[in-house]
Amino acid sequence: MKRMLFNATQAEELRVAIVDGQKLVDLDIESASKEQRKGNVYKGVITRVEPSLEAAFVDYGCERHGFLPFKEIARSCLPNNGRPQDALKEGQELLVQVEKDERGNKGAALTTYVSLAGRYVVLMPTNPRGGGVSRRIEGEERNELRDTLAQLDIPEGMSLIARTAGIGRTAEEFQWDLNYLLSLWKAIDGASTSQKGAFLIYQEGSLVIRAIRDYFSADIGEILIDTQDIYDQAQQFMAHVMPANVNKVKLYHDDVPLFSRFQIE
Repeated sequence: MKRMLFNATQAEELRVAIVDGQKLVDLDIESASKEQRKGNVYKGVITRVEPSLEAAFVDYGCERHGFLPFKEIARSCLPNNGRPQDALKEGQELLVQVEKDERGNKGAALTTYVSLAGRYVVLMPTNPRGGGVSRRIEGEERNELRDTLAQLDIPEGMSLIARTAGIGRTAEEFQWDLNYLLSLWKAIDGASTSQKGAFLIYQEGSLVIRAIRDYFSADIGEILIDTQDIYDQAQQFMAHVMPANVNKVKLYHDDVPLFSRFQIE
C-alpha cells in the first residue's frame, strides 16, 4: 500500500515521505523559520484609501496593514464598476491574497486577484483574463497544453494557467485538479462570509497543504501523521477539498517512531 507519512515530532522541522510498502518514493523536509504569508488568503478590511498612492491600506489580521494597489483590485470588488478612488470605502471588507511578504518597514503587498496552485494548473477565480500556459513551456508542448485547457470545464469569470507538471498529462487529470481547486475556492469564498472583520482563511505556506496538494493521489491508502496539530491541519484541509478521502487521514500512535516503522531512518 502507498502511504503519505508526516513526521512532526521535532519542533525545528516537518518531514513528509511517500512510501510504497517499505520503499521510499519521495521525501520533503521543511525547517521551522520565519513565518511566510505569501500566497495566504485573508478576509481584509480597508482602513485607508490613498488616491495619491493609487492604493488602499488593508487590515488583514496581522500587526502591520497591507498595501493594496488599485491595479490589483478586481472589478467585482468595485460597486457599479466605479473607479477605485471613488468606489472604495473605509471599513469595506474584501478577500485579499498576500503577493509579497513584509520587508523592513514595508507592509505586505496584497491583491484581490487570488491564484490557487494545484498540481497541474493554477486557478484564478476572480480573473477571467489571466489564463494561458506557463512561460517556461515552449514549442509543441505549449500547443498541446493549450489544447488540453480548451477541453476543460472552466466556470465563467475564471481562468487557468497550465503548470510545467502538466506536460504529458491527460485532460481527465487536469479536470480532477481543477475540480479540487474549485472545491478549495468554494470553501474559501464560503469562509469569507462566515464572520466579520479581518482573519486568515487559507494558508498556502503550510507544507501539510502543499504536500497533500502536490503528492496525494487516489492510490495512496493512508496518510499517517504523528502529531495532533498537523493531523488537525491535514484533516481540516481534506474535509474541505477532498471529503471522500478524509478517512484516509490517521493519527499515528505507535511507540515505534513513524519513520523508523517504515525504515526511512
